[in-house]
Amino acid sequence: MSTTQTPPVLAAELAQAWADIQRYHSELPDLAAPESLIGESSSACGHELSFERLLHEAVHGIAAARGIRDTSRAGRYHNRRFLAIAEELGLDHPEEPHPSSGFSLVTLSPEAKRRYRPTIERLQRALRAHTAATSSDTTRTFRGPAARHGSSGGGVRVKAVCDCGRNVRVVPSVLAQAPIVCGGCGKPFRIPEVAGAA
Repeated sequence: MSTTQTPPVLAAELAQAWADIQRYHSELPDLAAPESLIGESSSACGHELSFERLLHEAVHGIAAARGIRDTSRAGRYHNRRFLAIAEELGLDHPEEPHPSSGFSLVTLSPEAKRRYRPTIERLQRALRAHTAATSSDTTRTFRGPAARHGSSGGGVRVKAVCDCGRNVRVVPSVLAQAPIVCGGCGKPFRIPEVAGAA
């Protein structure tokens, strides 16, 4: 079995896990680009990909759907509005906010662990397979921007656009793995041709 299939499989598992969350929280918007979570890290939203981090991202999705500003300081500080939605989704939190990231350090409650147990187990298997594949063959597998370009990952994202004019910043190799589809118009994002390029 080719290890190059692992990223699409992981993307599919992420999309399925997101759909499992939507079964309990119908106002959660669709996850337009599960590939964008692979290999990414955020000091505010959690360093590694897991179901816990996915549920954290779902809190932001519901906040966006409700028109609630759940962060400040360029998205680093997670406020009490974030916290209220996190509690709805089954996330526990520290008593006091962190000075720079607020209530971002949420964890799965025992109830959420029970509710999503099959989902968590399935995603963990996919993540383990992805990690094994990307650490064994650095020339043929996707490794994420930090692994390829050093921890800073500076300058690796470019603007990708869709037909309705929306845009996202994306690592070109992530876009090459599978299409990232716009939730607005349903068309794939693409990197525009640079004028004068061959």
